[in-house]
Amino acid sequence: MNIDKKYYQVIRENLNNTIQDTNIHVKNKQVGKVRDAYFLDDKVLMVSTDRQSAFDRVLARIPYKGTVLNLVSAWWFEKTKDQFPNHLISTPDPNISLVEKCDVFQVEFVVRGYITGSTETSLWTVYKNGAKEYCGNPIPSGLKKNQKLGEPMLTPTTKDKVHDRPVSKDEILELGLMTEEDFDKAAKMSLDLFNYGQRIAAKNGLILVDTKYELGKDAHGNIKFVDEIHTPDSSRYWIEETYTGRFEQNEEPQNIDKEFLRLWFAKNCDPYNDKILPEAPDELIIELSARYILLYELITGKKFQFPDLTDIDERIFNNTKELI
Repeated sequence: MNIDKKYYQVIRENLNNTIQDTNIHVKNKQVGKVRDAYFLDDKVLMVSTDRQSAFDRVLARIPYKGTVLNLVSAWWFEKTKDQFPNHLISTPDPNISLVEKCDVFQVEFVVRGYITGSTETSLWTVYKNGAKEYCGNPIPSGLKKNQKLGEPMLTPTTKDKVHDRPVSKDEILELGLMTEEDFDKAAKMSLDLFNYGQRIAAKNGLILVDTKYELGKDAHGNIKFVDEIHTPDSSRYWIEETYTGRFEQNEEPQNIDKEFLRLWFAKNCDPYNDKILPEAPDELIIELSARYILLYELITGKKFQFPDLTDIDERIFNNTKELI
């Protein structure tokens, strides 16, 4: 992976200049694992922080990560808006998106193109533990880890506060989480967007391995994509050029997302059950930040512009004061 060496120095100098918490003067605030949401009348300010989550908890703070998430997602939203409606209005700050307020479905639409992963709910984990079916989808026998599936597989999950739970369409309908009409439309939109994303990623030397989408209804009842799409937080990316050779040698693909951070924690602790986790080494954090930036450049074709971190709170205030 060809990462500009100057980036590593800039990242190292800003290891402590991360956006961990935000304080925009809006009364209605909700804090998620990665994003802080500030609710206005019919709009929402979504702030992408530098918090790094996996295994249902925050693992570290990654410099510039929030900027990459916000701008990568904005790039995809803009590129796909005519085919796939979304909630984005504008990006007033490198870390902030102004979006439409939508009634979000309590289901995440996870689409998988390959059998891989290291978490409890990953397709590879459940497959190697003997599952023949997942979220209502039959799983072919004789698969190897990191193998491409015959066709993308939709594996929805509930949006539980603590731990997302894989569910089938039938379970979603039984739980009353969505109507069948809404589910079918959201499912088709998700599979179509994933196929589109894979084509665009391939043009840039990347494999879009899997991803998760959130969708909701706007004030007029239109189903739209919300939150983020095809970011290194919501998606897994591999380097296409080296995939086949490494797969044939039973080696892990070259990844350009947070998977290698997941693997480090899985190797050094029990990230689901240990109350206190080890701190990720600085070199690991720096490498992850650099990979996020590289992904931004590969996807968008643009040079990453490092945002001003001298006074983050003042910057955010100046860029949002006319909106609140």
